[in-house]
Amino acid sequence: MLPSQNMNQKNESIENNQRLNEFPAGRPTFSRGTGEIPPLKRDVRGFQRAIRLKIFRYDSKTDKPPRYEEFEVRKISEQMSMTVLEALLQIQDERDGTLAFRYSCRGAVCGSCAMLINGKFDLACRVQLQNIGAETIVLEPLPNLNIIKDLVVDMAPFWDSLQQIQPWLHEISNPPKKERLMSPKEREKIDQYVNCILCAACYGSCPVLGRDEKYLGPAALAKLYRFIADTRDSRGDETLKNANTESGVWGCDTVFRCIDACPKNVRPTDGIEALRRNLIARKFRKLFASLIL
Repeated sequence: MLPSQNMNQKNESIENNQRLNEFPAGRPTFSRGTGEIPPLKRDVRGFQRAIRLKIFRYDSKTDKPPRYEEFEVRKISEQMSMTVLEALLQIQDERDGTLAFRYSCRGAVCGSCAMLINGKFDLACRVQLQNIGAETIVLEPLPNLNIIKDLVVDMAPFWDSLQQIQPWLHEISNPPKKERLMSPKEREKIDQYVNCILCAACYGSCPVLGRDEKYLGPAALAKLYRFIADTRDSRGDETLKNANTESGVWGCDTVFRCIDACPKNVRPTDGIEALRRNLIARKFRKLFASLIL
């Protein structure tokens, strides 16, 4: 390496250190392993302030009882935003690497980070800390599902229920030479159910699952109606057997908790009611057909 190149690198290093000193918010806000919070410093973008998170902790592989653990995270006040997911990532990175939670897209599309945030079902990646309006933010896993660790739950029962309704198009006739078309009005009927991201928030909020573990749940039943109402679907009565039971559409209490819980404004109860009407109509059609014969 030439002496001039070595001098240039040293100068760049000095300049970078000077920039970091000018903007203390760009440095790690916690001393890793000690849990100590450095003093608050003024930043060109505003003041930093600490926010307290009270997180449910539990590990199914150990004998330790469930508990709540409190952490503090730093965020820039009002001028800068920070989501609950970003706060969890900061805690995991700087305070406790054993903290477990799910996330993927960070854009409220995948549904992986659904949880209870101060008692409300929502997605951690879209909830802004400054919009919660509480000194302490309590984070808990979804109810009605077994806890694996901390905020991570076993989603197997949820996926099993979805599989039972066969969530794909059933076409009896021969496929057309071109694509199967839908009119805008036909599409509008199923739009809200297509928007379901399968986050299981409605599943966690449903009181029926507290007394009937075999209940299919709001998401699966609403998804079934999405295909029943699809003009391209031609499924027969055989595929509706699992839904036409007390653990299916007839088990719903219609208390609308699933509607309140959905972060995508899907109304599962409406789909369940529509399914009930569809099943009754199918039964009457069969009855009239038998009388005519």
